Amino acid sequence: MSRLRFNAITESYQHKPLPITETGRRSEFFGTHVFNEERMLQYLTKDALLSVKGAIFSGSKIDRKIADQVAEAMKAWAISMGATHYTHWFQPLTGATAEKHDAFFDLLADGRAVEKFGGAQLVQQEPDASSFPSGGIRNTFEARGYTAWDPTSPAFIYGTTLCIPTIFVSYTGEALDNKAPLLRALHAVDIAATAIAKYFDKNVSKVHATLGWEQEYFLIDKALASSRPDLVLTGRTLVGHLAAKGQQLDDHYFGVIPLRAINFMRDLEKECTRLGIPVKTRHNEVAPNQFELATIFEEANLAVDHNLLLMDIMEKVADRHNFKVLFHEKPFARINGSGKHNNWSLATDTGVNLLSPGSTPMKNLQFLTFFVNTIKAVDTYEELLRSSIASASNDYRLGANEAPPAIFSIFIGTQLSNVLDELEGVSKGKLSPEEKTELKLNVVGKIPEILLDNTDRNRTSPFAFTGNKFEMRGVGSKTNCAKPMTILNTIVANQLRAFKKEVDVLINKKKLKKDEAVFNVLREYIKSSKRIRFDGDGYSAEWEKEAKKRKLSNNKTTPSAIQVMTSKESLELFNSLEVMSTIEVEARQEVELETYILHTQIDGRVFNDLVYSHIIPSAIEYQNKLIKNVLGLKEIYGAAHKKLSEGHLTLIEQIAEHMVELKKNTDDMTNARKIANNLKDLNKKAFAYSDNVRPYFDKIRYHCDKLEQLIEDQSWPLTKYRELLFIK
Repeated sequence: MSRLRFNAITESYQHKPLPITETGRRSEFFGTHVFNEERMLQYLTKDALLSVKGAIFSGSKIDRKIADQVAEAMKAWAISMGATHYTHWFQPLTGATAEKHDAFFDLLADGRAVEKFGGAQLVQQEPDASSFPSGGIRNTFEARGYTAWDPTSPAFIYGTTLCIPTIFVSYTGEALDNKAPLLRALHAVDIAATAIAKYFDKNVSKVHATLGWEQEYFLIDKALASSRPDLVLTGRTLVGHLAAKGQQLDDHYFGVIPLRAINFMRDLEKECTRLGIPVKTRHNEVAPNQFELATIFEEANLAVDHNLLLMDIMEKVADRHNFKVLFHEKPFARINGSGKHNNWSLATDTGVNLLSPGSTPMKNLQFLTFFVNTIKAVDTYEELLRSSIASASNDYRLGANEAPPAIFSIFIGTQLSNVLDELEGVSKGKLSPEEKTELKLNVVGKIPEILLDNTDRNRTSPFAFTGNKFEMRGVGSKTNCAKPMTILNTIVANQLRAFKKEVDVLINKKKLKKDEAVFNVLREYIKSSKRIRFDGDGYSAEWEKEAKKRKLSNNKTTPSAIQVMTSKESLELFNSLEVMSTIEVEARQEVELETYILHTQIDGRVFNDLVYSHIIPSAIEYQNKLIKNVLGLKEIYGAAHKKLSEGHLTLIEQIAEHMVELKKNTDDMTNARKIANNLKDLNKKAFAYSDNVRPYFDKIRYHCDKLEQLIEDQSWPLTKYRELLFIK
């Protein structure tokens, strides 16, 4: 095994930067592989174009004859671009994407070949998808699951395949994917936010939830990554002693991007640009060999699709550059992990960001309305929002090395906190002329000036306001953004509906003016949601105690975090807004539990393999070398050898002690897994893995890492951190 390690190191040094040719201005080839509005103008009739636009804007159905026209146009364009196949591209509950390719090729009755693709194939397909996780919605022998075209996300060509974004539903209509609930949540927040936006501008007819994600990742040389069984099978290093130099000097963060990495990024950006993914920012992150890519804001559904597509592209481009890209939230212990920050806002069809202050007090009142309602929504459903970022891999990241803790709180900064404190003192009922003037001129009117130099962020805050958006920082780098975006948009939609009811009551029954009614309701929300606001250090023990006093949840593990999904309040929320039925929610909870169990089970099995097939044999081999050396000293020096071999004997004893503990903990972990596997109740099984199996992982790792320090370098079988993280 040690030969594999050193062969991998030798091979890694032979990997040189791949030359990348420039292809002109990015704006010239942006979206060239996307069937966007520009392509639709070229290929669709006027009626077909209007029908597709109507479906995108208002969700209206597309007539089958029109669907045939759209399909014919898509086929003509795709073939002209070199495509030979088409696929319905969907997001099953695996967290990734899925596709089944069909050729445009078909045979006529007389045996002649023809390219065929009609409206029926565009609008709906029936993949044999029985093996996807469904949480009990379907049995394995029931293969029927339907994919249905989502016209709000444009089709694109990837390689030689026309990819058509779709939803995935069961024969009985339940959503089997992450996209369908997201679309429902986006519709709910559109309806609710539009109704509120009309208080301030009657011309608003639609509100889009927008998303700008930041994708963090590690780039590891492919040969080195392939030499580690744990990286291959789990996406993370289960063992490995921290290199003498890690991230403590902060010299990697925003530093010069290594040549191999920058060429990978340039290649990646070319691919993304052709596919309409608006990549904007690239830079070194904090940890060695860690990087970040960020995009321009897009409508949330499209942004989610683009992030999933990006992750697939990254893996293919990385392979071309002899890299392995790691999306695991914590691939290396004791250095920063990777997140996927979700920057969220709401924007009207009139071009206004509802979370951005304006030039007048009325526009700032609009900003405050959506700002405070978002805070209130998060306060009410903080535990549910925490559940949306729960996963076996993200559990390792949250609360460590700059990642936000499991306790949800909101950072808004001192200046905005002062504004809310001022508003909290607003009189109940009608406002005096002096109070109106004070509020509009000195409180609401000065918000833009306040935010100009006070939009700093708190890196340990799970949910931070950063000037004109909220940044959800706890999302894991592997996570499908659809999950947290579904929850966030659902809870905000619910809160805005409640807000409108309260304001309308004050206007219609109490005869308050609109701005007075808004101020009165906001005042109560500011008071009742005060517990969720926190601008301090999220890592401190004091905050954990304070959060407990405030009755904020602190669910540190996935099994505990996802219990809230099926609470009475959560089910009422999803049902009332028609985002998910009770069956769909229960199914997702079951899938989350199963996934957690399986990932933890795989980690445990890999630990067994590492300990018994690699680490203990290497330790014994080196121990035997030491023993042989001691015997040689004894043979030469007789009784005098004791003083000379004292260090050897100490090493032999230390290695033996760690091996004893290593074997004991590994065997105990295996027995704990067996006990957990015998449990029939899925919930109890997940908690057994969380509480009884995973604690052994740290114990096993401790002894493995100690042995790595004791055993000579040439005998250690696993590629070390210093090689994985610092070979560029």
